[in-house]
Amino acid sequence: MKKVALVALGGAAGFALALSLLPQAQGASESSAYRQLDLFSDAFERVRANYVRPVQDSELVSAAIQGMVSNLDPHSSYMDAKSYNDMHITTKSQFGGVGIEVTQ
Repeated sequence: MKKVALVALGGAAGFALALSLLPQAQGASESSAYRQLDLFSDAFERVRANYVRPVQDSELVSAAIQGMVSNLDPHSSYMDAKSYNDMHITTKSQFGGVGIEVTQ
């Protein structure tokens, strides 16, 4: 009977210890995410300052989002407002034209 009580007490103590460490573990993962964002920010600034041609911030951000989303799986992609509107017109069948395609 004492062994069961001792095991139960040890389990409860372990559970309480795990709960007390949980916020610290979550803080560590948030800290890691912020470090990664700092790395991204540094790369962003270096590309802006040193690329061979001037690059718009919106171009860099759009390319970064596209790269992030497209690497998740083959079915994910990011569309900016223009791409979305073009896709919306195409899927609503409101595109003006004859609807033929000539290929070799």
